[in-house]
Amino acid sequence: QVQFVESGGDLVQPGGSLRLSCTGSGSILRPYVMAWYRQAPGKQRELVARISSSFTNNFNTDYADSVKGRFSISRDTTKNTVYLQMNDQKPEDPAIYYCNKWPSETSWGQGTQVTVSS
Repeated sequence: QVQFVESGGDLVQPGGSLRLSCTGSGSILRPYVMAWYRQAPGKQRELVARISSSFTNNFNTDYADSVKGRFSISRDTTKNTVYLQMNDQKPEDPAIYYCNKWPSETSWGQGTQVTVSS
């Protein structure tokens, strides 16, 4: 299984921006549909965004309704990295953010904490 390593989480003000990064330790992410998920305290982990495999001609993406127009998922095959650009942070966005394949593997990384506070 792939070992996912997430980074970039931080404390951000409402309306602020962050970019999260995800790499596959010792594994190539290129063949996989990749996704970002998040889990807030007391809630189930939810899918935030997906991006198609690097083997497709276009990097098709889709998003949860709650983040459409604010978040953007992308991937850089040369860096074996998947990104989540998060703009216009809202009070409902704080969570631990994880990357994984879609559908997800059973093994998860440590995630990266995003906190929104003024």
